[in-house]
Amino acid sequence: MVAGLGLVGDTDARTAVNGITLDSRAVEDGWLYVALPGSRAHGASFAAAAVDAGAVAILTDDAGRDLIGPSLVPVVAALDAREAMAVVAARLFGEPGREMTMLGVTGTNGKTTTVALLQGGLLAAGVPTGTIGTIGFRLGTEELRSSRSTVTTPESPDLQALLAVMQQRGAQAVALEVSSHAMALDRVDAIAFDAVGFLNLGRDHLDFHATMEDYFEAKAKLFEPGRAAVSVIWVDDDHGRELASRVAAHGQSRLITVGTGAGVDYRLSDYAPEEPLGGVATLTRDSERLELRLTLPGSYNMIDAAVAFAMLEAVGVPAEAALRGLETAQVPGRMQRVTLGEGAPLVVVDFAHTPQAVEAALESLAGHDEVICVLGCGGDRDPEKRPGMGAAAARGSDLTIITDDNPRTEDPAAIRAQALAGAREAAAGETLEVAGRRAAIEEAIRRAGPGSVVAILGKGHERGQILADRTVDFDDAEEATLAWWRLEEEGERHGTTKDQ
Repeated sequence: MVAGLGLVGDTDARTAVNGITLDSRAVEDGWLYVALPGSRAHGASFAAAAVDAGAVAILTDDAGRDLIGPSLVPVVAALDAREAMAVVAARLFGEPGREMTMLGVTGTNGKTTTVALLQGGLLAAGVPTGTIGTIGFRLGTEELRSSRSTVTTPESPDLQALLAVMQQRGAQAVALEVSSHAMALDRVDAIAFDAVGFLNLGRDHLDFHATMEDYFEAKAKLFEPGRAAVSVIWVDDDHGRELASRVAAHGQSRLITVGTGAGVDYRLSDYAPEEPLGGVATLTRDSERLELRLTLPGSYNMIDAAVAFAMLEAVGVPAEAALRGLETAQVPGRMQRVTLGEGAPLVVVDFAHTPQAVEAALESLAGHDEVICVLGCGGDRDPEKRPGMGAAAARGSDLTIITDDNPRTEDPAAIRAQALAGAREAAAGETLEVAGRRAAIEEAIRRAGPGSVVAILGKGHERGQILADRTVDFDDAEEATLAWWRLEEEGERHGTTKDQ
């Protein structure tokens, strides 16, 4: 076993380990099984099955060690088994993060976009770059297939294995989304980041974190001493200012501030939208004014770009390459434009699933003849944000269609009712309830004219819909296209009929 982790138990055993997992069903010959407490049972309950499958050692906590009792393989316990797992996994795979430039991004909204922008800037500078996050794992433009154990940041054994694969395939840098779950569960503990970025903090994940303060503190761990060489922080956000103060106080990370006010290291100003979707702004640093241009709409995406640019410069990417890469970067499911055909409305698909994100997405589409929003809320997730999401949709739309997202085990009608209550209380434009996401998208396309924009929010890049007992194929962009074709055939789109 690995020394220096404060382990107790069979620490004198000399056992060769060639793999690691915390899933007893995934154990292979010669692997280390990590038995952690779960929501329903302790992983130690499956230790015998793991040994039968080929586990040659077990890492657990004190409670797990007591549950396992006498064992045919060495058993060691750690005061913080998750932290120990992260370190063991990194050492087992040869600490691949040390061989690459490591960039981490956290924030309630914008992580996926910022990671894609970072990759764009690095690739423009000729740096082969991997990305890890909500929309999957990529090395350059190649998607790395993997069964996902988590939504955003993989568990530390999977993460270290993925980093090793990227490094072996030629990656020189990796940009990854760092979720609050990842920080709370020690998934990135063994990674020394070259630069980390903070974007914002809004209401989310209160089904996991007890309070907003707990949520913030989980993200704040990424900026603690020893985590990163450089900390890039958006300080227009109240929590960003708090983080900047903490980083300045501990002094073990170079602090770079980004914002719109005076006194910041990178000042963003003069944002202007560009048709059909895009924007331009000025970024000033060291008295030099740079033109920052994106093919993504919305001032909030420009914030992500400003943070990404500061991070890129911090790790040595030339400004010209960074700006060129940011301008051409695309993000699946993030303000993704869906091309339908002649006379069609503009359709945009986005992952917005918090009140803050819904508001920002719709603000970026203001100015069109008509804005129609299709919105659902996920089941088995923080129900308190649903009225706020509905209200944000209603305030930013001429027509709000409340429908289903991923209902999971909850009653879809009950979820819709909560979002509808918020939408109707906002007393804005017309609000409509349509059960079934496919039917809602078709209704939006039917009611949209050539100058309209249809914003389909909530699922973004996702290609499935999670129901109570199964996951079915469902892609918002594909559904919008199919709805357009159906309505074209039936002559029902935007007020036309076959008789006309």
